[in-house]
Amino acid sequence: MKSSELFDVAGLSTVVTAGASGIGLACAEAMAANGADVTIFDIDGAGLAAAVERLKAGGGAVRGEVVDVRDKAALDAAMAEVVARGGGLDVLFANAGISGGPGFRTTDLSWPEATAFENLPTELWDRVLSFNIGSMVKTIQAALPHMKRARAGSIIATSSCSATKTELFVGSAYVASKAAVAHLVRQLAIEAAHYNVRVNAIAPGPIVTNIGGGRLKDPAAQAHFGKYHPMGRMGRPDDLMGAALLLASPAGRHMCGAEILVDGGFTLGTLN
Repeated sequence: MKSSELFDVAGLSTVVTAGASGIGLACAEAMAANGADVTIFDIDGAGLAAAVERLKAGGGAVRGEVVDVRDKAALDAAMAEVVARGGGLDVLFANAGISGGPGFRTTDLSWPEATAFENLPTELWDRVLSFNIGSMVKTIQAALPHMKRARAGSIIATSSCSATKTELFVGSAYVASKAAVAHLVRQLAIEAAHYNVRVNAIAPGPIVTNIGGGRLKDPAAQAHFGKYHPMGRMGRPDDLMGAALLLASPAGRHMCGAEILVDGGFTLGTLN
């Protein structure tokens, strides 16, 4: 089979959550540029409009819907609209997530008392877990019935390398939430496979995005995290495009419950 057929996503009805920027936008762009019919959900109306305009300028079939992934009713309605408009739902990128605040050590390797686990605000813990795993559940629940009826579909969740390793500089709530996402993918994959629906995850390392207020866009932060990557740099959103196409396309047709690590070697440790 030729690669053009193996990775063919043309015409696939695709939803990407938090697709106005970062990893979501990169996944939306990869799909749209290769002929998929893409709908982006995002709570940021202005960012959403700019993203849609950008992808349409590249020739993509893209539309945007202002949707709060914390709102199950809104997700149900928006997903039903996508299905009614396109005749089905083939691919879901469940990507939305938020930061869990700083870790227990700083980049200069000090141990601030304020970020010790016993001082973690309950409100922060609840907010991060509710958003990162709670909203993931609501998003998949809104999409899965449509795929089960069609007995076809691919659900791709954004996990994190933080689901597989301990972290010094990342908040405990984020790490716990992403570990929950990773295991949810494995558990759900068993159930959904009975309906020929594949569920997999992409696990990025540190990526330069807007998460955490965009603090990873700071050149100093990038230089710091780059030291922990054998490849010498943090990831960019477009580094995830290949994994996105693999899991969405026929090339990934026998991948079920997998978690693709795209981290520049971050989980391997440093060279010094």
